[in-house]
Amino acid sequence: MKMVRLRKSSARPQTLEGEIAIVTGANSGIGAVTAKEFAWRGAKVVLAARRVNELEAQAKAITEAGYCAVAIPTDVTDLTQIRQLTERTTELFGRVDVLVNNAGIAWRESYMDNTIEQIEQIINVNLLSTILLTHVVLPGMLERHHGSLIFVASVAAHIAVDPLYCATKSGVRGFALSLRRELANTGVSVSVVSPGFVHTPMNSHMRMPMPGPEPVARAIADLATHPRREVVVPGFYRPIIEGERLFPSIADRLIWRLRPHVIAPTQSPKPADLPIRSK
Repeated sequence: MKMVRLRKSSARPQTLEGEIAIVTGANSGIGAVTAKEFAWRGAKVVLAARRVNELEAQAKAITEAGYCAVAIPTDVTDLTQIRQLTERTTELFGRVDVLVNNAGIAWRESYMDNTIEQIEQIINVNLLSTILLTHVVLPGMLERHHGSLIFVASVAAHIAVDPLYCATKSGVRGFALSLRRELANTGVSVSVVSPGFVHTPMNSHMRMPMPGPEPVARAIADLATHPRREVVVPGFYRPIIEGERLFPSIADRLIWRLRPHVIAPTQSPKPADLPIRSK
């Protein structure tokens, strides 16, 4: 597990002072760095994930740096635990101002090599948990006419590269953008961040240079104070997405040819052993 140091500078852009934020998938990758970014900007952060030791270590690193963070171990596929996460956060801090739906997994095999259990797991973690947690948290935000819902989708919601992962992330993106329209003028903002490949534990099998998760974390924190419909990070993926839209047949051939050279042939962990973590 990689621990990320918090920045020491006192200049906090777009401060989140006093905001209460839940970040799922916060034991590693984008989620862990996002929790630190929110804390550095002044938020009180609740880190949620299933792997307890890693989660508590991330929260400890934040508190030892002088910021406020609490670890609440949560299996986001369990509705009872989702409710307990929200209830415990409300008990500790009185409310939830920001929800970052970030928990996600991906399998490394081809679609037909995935088991039914793997198919159910990726849908439950990536998509269903996001819908259910939002449903539990949203009433309090609507009652106060204040809140920010941020959904971590993926460039894979725009560019078809993996059947199951793309299906779930397209679902996250569609759900979020539809909800954004439904919640217009309620005081609750809805934003989507769509990362490309970034260097995280989930992408450790990729054979290509990748930026770290820090730019994605900064984009997520920015959306809590300055909501936008969707942000693609890193920005160089935007013209690639446009190229997919304009020239799909060329994209088909390129992805087919490049896929074996980019993705190392490895086997996914078994669903029961897999930590629910960030992208």
